[in-house]
Amino acid sequence: MTSGTHHAADDPRNRDILIYVNGTLCPRERAVVSVFDSGFILGDGVWEGLRVHHGRIAFLAAHLDRLYEAAKAIDLDVGLDRAALTAALYRTLAANKMTEGVHMRLMVTRGLKSTPYQDPRACVGAATVVVIAEYKAPRPEVLTQGVRLFTVHVRRGSADVQDPKLNSHSKLNCITACIQAIKAGAEEALMLDPHGFVATCNSTHFFIVRRGEVWTSSGDYCIAGITRANVLRLCRENGIAAYEKNFSLTEAYGAEEAFITGTYAGIAPVTEIDGRRISVARGPMVEHLQQLYLRLIEHDVAAQCPS
Repeated sequence: MTSGTHHAADDPRNRDILIYVNGTLCPRERAVVSVFDSGFILGDGVWEGLRVHHGRIAFLAAHLDRLYEAAKAIDLDVGLDRAALTAALYRTLAANKMTEGVHMRLMVTRGLKSTPYQDPRACVGAATVVVIAEYKAPRPEVLTQGVRLFTVHVRRGSADVQDPKLNSHSKLNCITACIQAIKAGAEEALMLDPHGFVATCNSTHFFIVRRGEVWTSSGDYCIAGITRANVLRLCRENGIAAYEKNFSLTEAYGAEEAFITGTYAGIAPVTEIDGRRISVARGPMVEHLQQLYLRLIEHDVAAQCPS
């Protein structure tokens, strides 16, 4: 979410955090990578955003599944297996004595290059692995009063251009969409697919509620969202009709409720799309799903074995 949230700089505790860089825990001001790193030169890497609850990383298995699948797709050797990468995540949390209200960014790039050149064969050495854990949480009013969306001209591309399933460091299309939404006075960009149907937002997934049914896009032009999948699962398990389908802006404008999902904020209502009022604040379906989602997080972290 681009605004309406607590930024990391707002919390003084984040000034003294330790950041994991290739096995070393460094103070924030000394946590750096080379200008020859593939991520800096080309955006060549993959990443995951993670939420910590009661000292555990929520839905970690699903996040690691997505990370390793994306790494395989771009022929990137992470260099650490799942157990070692999990240990690095929890080592970072332990070093910072963090247990709650924490958002983590796990980043893996192709590593150092011998020269600024896109060919992966110009890489020397292992992948670069960075873990940043910060105290960061959405403002409570975002979860009740919601956000405004603006439909941008930037489209979600097809898989043969740049596969939207990849959670890559190359996010310029989403950044461009975000900028356009901000200039229009909105908090998040609503993006269409190449056929003009609603696809997703620049950093979150989009849902609408019509006649008691929950709709989201077909999923063909958005990342395989962890929270998105959990919301669809909650609907199935609780007797709520939910559909992944193509739908237009006209149908979105006519929704009784709308909401966005993401690891950072969970589920947040959408109150306005392109100046069309959807709802004054959080509606009954969004509130119900928020409660179900919080219980799902509790169940997930409780089921995890202590590290």
